[in-house]
Amino acid sequence: RVNEPEGVTEPASPLLMSWFGSPEGAVEPVAVLNTDRTREPTAVIEPVQVVSFLPGPYRLENYHARVRAVATNKPTSGPFRGVGRPISTFVMERLIDMASRRLSRDPEELRLQNFVGDDEFPYKTGSGIVWDKSAFTDCLTRARDAIGYESLRREQEQARTDGRWMGIGVASYCELTGIGSRISAAPGMPINTGVESATIQIDSSGAVTARFGVVSFGQGLQTSLAQVVADELGVAIEDIDVVMGDTALVAHGTGSYASRSAVLAGGAATLACHALQAKIRRVAAHLFEASPEDIEIRGSAVSVTGTDRVMTLADVARALYSEMGRLPKELRDEIDNLEATKVYDPYFGTATSASHIAVVEIDPETYQTTVRRYVVAEDCGRIINPMIADGQAHGGVAQGIGVALFEEIIHDDNGQILTASLADYVLPGAGDIPLMEVIHLETESGSTVGGYRGLGEGGTIGAPAAVANAIADALAPLGIEINELPATPERLFRLIEAARKQ
Repeated sequence: RVNEPEGVTEPASPLLMSWFGSPEGAVEPVAVLNTDRTREPTAVIEPVQVVSFLPGPYRLENYHARVRAVATNKPTSGPFRGVGRPISTFVMERLIDMASRRLSRDPEELRLQNFVGDDEFPYKTGSGIVWDKSAFTDCLTRARDAIGYESLRREQEQARTDGRWMGIGVASYCELTGIGSRISAAPGMPINTGVESATIQIDSSGAVTARFGVVSFGQGLQTSLAQVVADELGVAIEDIDVVMGDTALVAHGTGSYASRSAVLAGGAATLACHALQAKIRRVAAHLFEASPEDIEIRGSAVSVTGTDRVMTLADVARALYSEMGRLPKELRDEIDNLEATKVYDPYFGTATSASHIAVVEIDPETYQTTVRRYVVAEDCGRIINPMIADGQAHGGVAQGIGVALFEEIIHDDNGQILTASLADYVLPGAGDIPLMEVIHLETESGSTVGGYRGLGEGGTIGAPAAVANAIADALAPLGIEINELPATPERLFRLIEAARKQ
């Protein structure tokens, strides 16, 4: 884990929301008050993120939010992926489930009814965020089918007859990823997630070096960017050396955060590869005495389309760098290296959406919650590496389950921290995380170069709400709602005992 305390959301921040649900099933949140306890330098980032993303994937005609940020000297604490969005998703998804019970509707059906339709994109939410084309409905229906939703409901009926507390929880969300220069971190702030650059170079041996300002801290970014370069430039991946994290070697770099690295660095790499291909085609066209439009680059080889005439990238590089007599001076003056640098700005960014479904069972004696099954269906655009994409979802969901069931920083009345070590701060273990099924929908974004969308934070955004909804569903016969996390055994015990006394 990489913890950035200045970017952490305080989970104890109260959020009040009024809403209206029509008998026909239309759910309309109409007013939100978010009072966020935070500290500098992010006193305005988290609360604004919460109310901005709270509408999620839903069609809301009326929406008003007011933010009050209180900066204190209490250290920030809590989950560090998502920056406000786990809270906004938790609130909205709990609201949808509460509405479904009030209206005697299935929560999955109520979501489908209130989703932004496929024919409504691009869609501007009540908070002003614009969703480009995304698969809200498909994500939920694919997750529902994968987990066997109808059969689970029948199993739940039998479980209740047997006295077991089994619950099914659904959570759907949408977030803005790959944000460019148009979107500031918060209103009035002089910073934003900016732009990203890439430099792609072919040396005299034909080897390719790709340089980026972003850095990988375990998410497999080197592999992903190498694959982008290999695909876009037409070279073998084993011929590529990826150099990261040194802005002395690139035009500009902002960093790896905010689900931006693959979108921005991948986009910059794509643009740089296309510019470099144009140089290669010009040089190879002269060597082949062909038109640049007829030059094909594939597998580190350069050929003339429709013929058996072929040379390697190393041959092209030698002709430019060493065998200068083979090229006219005018061409060498125009193209003096096989290198290209491009800076990419996606301007707005792109939407990433998903639906999570969790199945839980609560022990009636220990009040311990076990997550039995978990399915994620996410639309994160064009997938670069399926295994890495799965890993991002697995890690995010694992952390989200920690948020839902285990992780909590507690202070006493004097502000003394009581969970200062791992002896007291509980993390989920391997046995607490179920096997997951991850389904990827590749709705390519028309808003980004390459069609990529960010996916680094989604697991943690959806999981707390899905698990909380599953727990509330399990305890629905007792009339219990889950409005605070983590849902520890002690907290569940108090809720259940209070319900039994009523």
